[in-house]
Amino acid sequence: MKVNQISLNENNWSHGLASITVDPNLILLFVSPDFTLKQQVLSQLNRDYPKSTIIGCSTAGEISDVTVKDKSISLTAIQFNKTCLKLVSVKVDQMEYSQKAGEKIGIMLNQDGLKHVMVLSDGLNINGADLVMGLKSNLPNISITGGLAADGEDFGNTFVIRNNEMLEKTVLALGFYGDSLKVNYSSKGGWDGFGIERLVTKADKNVLYELDGKPALKIYKHLLGEDAKKLPSSGLLFPVSMRQGGSAIAVVRGISGISEDDQSLVFGANIPEGAYLRLMKGNIDKLITGAEESAISVSQGVKETLELVILISCIGRRLVLKQLVEEEIDVVRHIVGDNPKITGFYSYGEIAPLSESLCELHHQTMTITTLWEC
Repeated sequence: MKVNQISLNENNWSHGLASITVDPNLILLFVSPDFTLKQQVLSQLNRDYPKSTIIGCSTAGEISDVTVKDKSISLTAIQFNKTCLKLVSVKVDQMEYSQKAGEKIGIMLNQDGLKHVMVLSDGLNINGADLVMGLKSNLPNISITGGLAADGEDFGNTFVIRNNEMLEKTVLALGFYGDSLKVNYSSKGGWDGFGIERLVTKADKNVLYELDGKPALKIYKHLLGEDAKKLPSSGLLFPVSMRQGGSAIAVVRGISGISEDDQSLVFGANIPEGAYLRLMKGNIDKLITGAEESAISVSQGVKETLELVILISCIGRRLVLKQLVEEEIDVVRHIVGDNPKITGFYSYGEIAPLSESLCELHHQTMTITTLWEC
């Protein structure tokens, strides 16, 4: 396995493509929606590498080595020696078909030798929780990582990249096949919880109406205080932890919108009735520690063999860390060492295993996937 990692900007992209020194069968592209020459880059790559699989998505920040950039493309060219690839995609015209899309992807990829699946999805028009549910139903024993495409802080239009196309309302999934590929993964947060847990008493999919029998938005505004005046944008800074039933394991859910009319909160994933929610807030030191813990988890005992590290972090973390955002990338580099290439992006949601489950939707985490061949 050989890897080139290159950061392209609008002035040097042609020179950057010419500097690729491997014969890639996979090219990862994490692309700023503000990069105006996107199609020119794609067309050139498809001409130069017609046999390569090209996959990527739009971002809320591009990660290249230890830098976080905007208006750039983080390009990673990968030459696998023993691993086979299969790229599939499903168009999702209506959000309620998200679970069926995941089920269909599972059927298309579930073949002998499947080792891992990477998923990149439209970040606005697809229900990520339903997508994950569908994926798990037909890939019950396969690890799945990935993320939801982003559009900076605009939440206007996201896209995924399939070879020479930029597609909306689409889910991409890349299957990796063969025993020679080794994969590690981890997803950690680092947010502080405050206040009490509250019971979800009324919800429909990703819309939360009531907590403890009271209007959800009213409670949320009360807890936010002055920050409530900046809603819905300030919701990215105050996610919630969610646990179900008697489980002590919680996932983080980010708020993507509000409704004054019915006093509801809109989340980036489903909030089931009967779940318990607790408000969270960002702590810079703990967010960076969360990234460090994620890196430690994926590198223990294999640090010297790692070849590629893919980071998918949430836009909410970037908004909290601000000018210190590269600190969470630096700490990953410190843990994994100088050998592996680092790429990634800031997202609207992360997909990674959690505890016994090999696939869950997360928000506000640093999710890391490591790949190498033996």
